[in-house]
Amino acid sequence: MPIDAYLNGTNIALVILAVVIGVLVVKGIKIVPQGEEWTVERFGRYVRTLPPGLGLINPLFSRVGRRINMMETVLDIPEQDVITRDNASVKVDAIVFYQVVDARRAAYEVRDLERALVNLALTNIRSVLGSTDLDEALSSRDEMNRKILHTMDEATDPWGTKITRVEIRDISPPQDLVDAMAAQMKAEREKRAAILEAQGYRQSQIERAEGDKQSKILQAEGDLEAARREAEARERLALAEANATDSVAAAINRGGHDAVNYFVALKYTEALSDFAQSPNQKTVFLPLEATSLLGSIGGIRELLKELGSNSGSDGGGVAGGQASGTGGSRPAPRRSVPSAGPSAAPPAAPSATAVSPPAPRRQASRPDEEGRR
Repeated sequence: MPIDAYLNGTNIALVILAVVIGVLVVKGIKIVPQGEEWTVERFGRYVRTLPPGLGLINPLFSRVGRRINMMETVLDIPEQDVITRDNASVKVDAIVFYQVVDARRAAYEVRDLERALVNLALTNIRSVLGSTDLDEALSSRDEMNRKILHTMDEATDPWGTKITRVEIRDISPPQDLVDAMAAQMKAEREKRAAILEAQGYRQSQIERAEGDKQSKILQAEGDLEAARREAEARERLALAEANATDSVAAAINRGGHDAVNYFVALKYTEALSDFAQSPNQKTVFLPLEATSLLGSIGGIRELLKELGSNSGSDGGGVAGGQASGTGGSRPAPRRSVPSAGPSAAPPAAPSATAVSPPAPRRQASRPDEEGRR
């Protein structure tokens, strides 16, 4: 009996010991999830850090101290009122992205990491915006984000924390300032519109002036070409008149005074006929030279008779000259007026290149004077 009792007591003790050991083993096994690190404390002092996975600790003397999240975390910064450098009061709302890189320092260098980060972000936002004008704050938000990020990253390095990003979500000025900014923006847009309109008017005037300039240049070139051609025409007309004058002078030198008088009288008569047939002319006044013209007509009749009598003698003279050959006697000069019988019509007027209209007017008085003589 005593031995059986002893064995029973020993078995109970072994069972109890096994149970205790099993409990200690179970309590000493720690499974750390991914993205976290746990600190191990022994008698309240930091001993080591358990990485993600299976870990063992001494459950009698050690325990898990802090469970630190090692993933990047978003921290919402509450909205606050900030006064800018130009004394404009605005409301600023921001967010901060941070990540713990050292679990020991994050657990034992700062008491409340998130609260410390919030207060640090509020302070740096107020500092950066306080040194910035409102217009600059509204237009250069990225620059302010970089400044706040750099300042906070340096401040959180002893805490084993890295600031990855800082984003200012909203900057809200007061309503009266918003109205003033809207009025300023409207005035600026009206100014730009006026400037653009003035520039457009200026450009249109420049284009119009350029067009007028080119038009005047082309017109001047056209006038120059027309003047040159007119000068050439006048030069040719003057040359034709000179040739006609030379022809008339040659005819006079050869003794053709009567033919010239006939030609002048004929042109004078044609001019009076054209003047009388004009549709705008209702009454025809004969000039004083008309009396001289009547006298010239009588001379024309005598000229025609003389031409008729000379036509026969010219034929005989020509035959005699041909018969005599190249003898010493000089043949009689021939008239330039074409031969015609007594009843023949007056000879046709020469071409326009022979005598121009101005020439007969200058010599119109000669046949009249000879008729008077």
